[in-house]
Amino acid sequence: MRKDWYKESFVYHTYPLGMCGCPENNSANFPVTPRLEELFDWIDYWKYLGINTIYFGPIFESTSHGYDTIDYYNIDRRLGDNNLFASLVKTLNQSGIRTIVDGVFNHVSREFFAFQDVLKHGQNSMFCSWFYLDFNRGSSYGDPFYYEGWEGHYNLVKLNLQNSYVKEYLFNAVRTWIEDFDISGLRLDVAYTLDENFIRELRQVCLEIKPDFWLLGEMIHGDYKRLLAPDKVDSVTNYECYKSLFSSYNDANFFEISHSINRQIGRYGIYKGYTLYNFVDNHDVDRLASVLKNKNHLYPLYLLYMTMPSIPSIYYGSELGIEGKKTNGSDKPLRPRLSYDDIQKLAHENDLLKHIKRMSDMRVNNKTLIYGEYDEVYTNNKQLAFSRSDNDEFYLITLNMDDEDIEIPLNNLKKFGYFIDILNNDEKFYITQNDKKIPVYKNWGRILKFQKTW
Repeated sequence: MRKDWYKESFVYHTYPLGMCGCPENNSANFPVTPRLEELFDWIDYWKYLGINTIYFGPIFESTSHGYDTIDYYNIDRRLGDNNLFASLVKTLNQSGIRTIVDGVFNHVSREFFAFQDVLKHGQNSMFCSWFYLDFNRGSSYGDPFYYEGWEGHYNLVKLNLQNSYVKEYLFNAVRTWIEDFDISGLRLDVAYTLDENFIRELRQVCLEIKPDFWLLGEMIHGDYKRLLAPDKVDSVTNYECYKSLFSSYNDANFFEISHSINRQIGRYGIYKGYTLYNFVDNHDVDRLASVLKNKNHLYPLYLLYMTMPSIPSIYYGSELGIEGKKTNGSDKPLRPRLSYDDIQKLAHENDLLKHIKRMSDMRVNNKTLIYGEYDEVYTNNKQLAFSRSDNDEFYLITLNMDDEDIEIPLNNLKKFGYFIDILNNDEKFYITQNDKKIPVYKNWGRILKFQKTW
């Protein structure tokens, strides 16, 4: 029987090529440099934070940023080799931390061996059917044929995922990753554009080797159910709530995030029964600390983020409040070098880190915050209250983004009696049907656990 471990994941998203300070561009002349070795030092830090899953951004041999793959069978020489990565995953597994990696299957680098063969032999290449080619016109690179690139980026050559040889090549690579590295899941890059039959077949390949393998698909917009299905992916990247989280605070409009959660995974949500992958920033978008207009909102935002339904993730360094914004369209500022020495200095007396660790511990010790039903209790522009509940436990979460303490009315509260605020020194409250309100501190919140008695 499959155990859906991923539902209890707290994911740490790394982008190793940036994090480990790799040269921006790769070369076959570069020596293999074991930069991944430094990540062994991070393991105790991840355990302290409560991380139980590491998501490695692209790690296979590529031309530059990792999403332009050259070789699916070997770790990028700028990071190390296969033995080093296998050792890292093994050590993580022994520490109770699973690993997922980026599966970049939609496109490859122009340096990919099959495309190089097409460049050399033209229509006589045995690999022509691996791509979408037109020999009646040229490419923007001056090639004597046109090819389809990913969303107009012609340094990323689109693969024909309906081709049986392409699928055999990629599926064998994935088998190698699971068997040799012992990874526990894949994040499917640009899953929204992948051939759906390819995803179905990929899922079968993975589950045949590891029945509890997790498939996470990148979805940016549209109906998540197009890919979120028992025969496709288990989870998708939740861009809707990503946007709703920060803009609710920036626009003083809790109605936005409340609507998104209810619509998605409330009691009658359209994705009810699925577990989405939440994030507040990642390798493609500006850091939360750079996006929020009021830095005092970082703390209550993470409180909401860690108590709302679905899987939370942290993009490396954001737990310390580091900033990063795209510059002239470049993602480089979002993917900085960050050594363990840097982390140790930044982590010293860092209140945001302590806050996120505390939220992580609460999820582990109060599983209803992971699995419980979500019900809206009260929504106003600057105040939000909701409950997470199951048959045995009931939690009331309240949030106040105002710069003043305020009493929040609990219009739709269905549970009355004794509550202890496990977030604020176990403060005690007795809520009745005739007195349905709760005081909440400015730019803060409460996590109130129902008690039968004191």
